[in-house]
Amino acid sequence: MAEQKTIFSLQFVLLCLSSFLFFSSFNMIVPDLYDYLTSLGGGELKGLVISLFTVTAGLSRPFSGKLSDTVGRIPVMIFGAGVCFIVGFLYPMLGTVWAFLLLRFLHGFSTGFKPTGTSAYIADIVPIHRRGEAMGYSGLFGSLGMAAGPSFGPKITEWFGLDVMFYTSSTLALLSVLILIGMKETLQEKQRFSWKLLKINKSDIFEPRVFNPSVLFLLTSFSFGAALTLTPDLTVDLGFDGGEKGIFFTIFVFASLLIRILAGKASDKYGRVIVLKWAAIAIVISDLLIAFSHSQTMLMISAVSFGVAVGLNTPTIYAWTIDLSHDKARGKGLATMYIALEIGIGLGALISGFIYSNEIENIRNAFLTCAALAFLGFLFLIFGLNWGSKLFTIRDL
Repeated sequence: MAEQKTIFSLQFVLLCLSSFLFFSSFNMIVPDLYDYLTSLGGGELKGLVISLFTVTAGLSRPFSGKLSDTVGRIPVMIFGAGVCFIVGFLYPMLGTVWAFLLLRFLHGFSTGFKPTGTSAYIADIVPIHRRGEAMGYSGLFGSLGMAAGPSFGPKITEWFGLDVMFYTSSTLALLSVLILIGMKETLQEKQRFSWKLLKINKSDIFEPRVFNPSVLFLLTSFSFGAALTLTPDLTVDLGFDGGEKGIFFTIFVFASLLIRILAGKASDKYGRVIVLKWAAIAIVISDLLIAFSHSQTMLMISAVSFGVAVGLNTPTIYAWTIDLSHDKARGKGLATMYIALEIGIGLGALISGFIYSNEIENIRNAFLTCAALAFLGFLFLIFGLNWGSKLFTIRDL
């Protein structure tokens, strides 16, 4: 890796394509899940659609991080995509509220594993001084999947039915791992899998070196969980039809595409923290725009703003986390960061869903709460970094 100057190897391109397919797979079902849960009689449990998913993803991160650093990056990716493939086929077969919620819980294992292995693999193969840029490109393809999935998922449901949409999701998950066949494992000191590797110690759960980016990610990803949960209803309330429930995220993701590359390059050149300060303020502004959206035009403007904000934030935090992680504990460092992400998204979905309570006028209060937490993240970047370093890095390392 030290000798390599370009990030655009065949391995990197295949990983980006795999990310596109994977993120398309599990995001395409999201806009229809709320109506599906309502049809099963669980409309008041909408906040659990995202939060249950993220709970499992968060719980599985220590395992995926440890296995990524011991068994290998590729097996971790295969397992994550395999869960997504299997669960997608089960959604149409289990037609009760509690079976649905169980599947959402199990589905979270997919994102608990696949992105951890992918990020570690990318960090292994790209030049150190271009990590931010590489994470920007990787995030771009993941974002394309996040945009494509919610945009064509409801259309498939409208044209062919909900079952076909779930089966399409499973197929994309399978394709996301099939294209990795033949790729060389990058972990140098591999172990054979054994059940004892699933024994998790305290040191496997938390990597103190990445405390600062993890705290920031938790505070800023709260808004993402709220947006996933509430914008489909807000979209319909403002006059979009049912097939356009995912339009907010379609606009959001396309707005984030170019900025992800620019943010990655800027953080490589000027530093991670300065870019993240701008990102936190942008998230605050975006939350306020969503909170006070009263027309389709204003909602689309808020989606663009949110896309730019997240496009600045996410690849920069990824690169910052990799910078701070030891090479031999890269999976653990990334897993710690992802745990914070899942907690933020899960709490954002759960708390915003509670505030919302299926009353459209309550959406404003939910996003004002998000704005307050994102601003707290901005303050943490100004006043909290030294405290975090002293509390964990000096004492524990």
